[in-house]
Amino acid sequence: MTVDVLNESGVDVDVASLTSLCRFVMRRMRLHPQTEMTLRLVDVDTIAVLNRQWMGKEGPTDVLSFPMDELTPGRDDEELDAGYLGDIALCPQVAEQQAPAAGHERDDEMALLTVHGILHLLGYDHAEPEEHAEMFGIQGRLLLEWADPALREQ
Repeated sequence: MTVDVLNESGVDVDVASLTSLCRFVMRRMRLHPQTEMTLRLVDVDTIAVLNRQWMGKEGPTDVLSFPMDELTPGRDDEELDAGYLGDIALCPQVAEQQAPAAGHERDDEMALLTVHGILHLLGYDHAEPEEHAEMFGIQGRLLLEWADPALREQ
């Protein structure tokens, strides 16, 4: 799996950890080993421009996902397709601002937003209550598994 993490935010971020997290989630979601994606860490002004351009909303947001090849999680009984999963734009400054309300540090918020963004790339959404429950359930499970060093390597 190829993951490019581009830090254009001007903030010191553990790029290696975010790269590992992306690969972990991609493995857990049973994507083809040759699947590729990009996580772009951007500043507040850039995320605000992207939010206006692509979502029609004013102001900065925390994370935006741009799916490409419409890949879906793998199942035991199917052949996986390789492809380009898509791009995620994540703003560390916004993550840092909202982390205290969630009761954790910026890096934990960035991990949550990274998983959230990948799930959006895979077609998950949270507009409807059933979708919300499914997506946030998977997100929570993935973050718990990521927090357990023994599960990270599986």
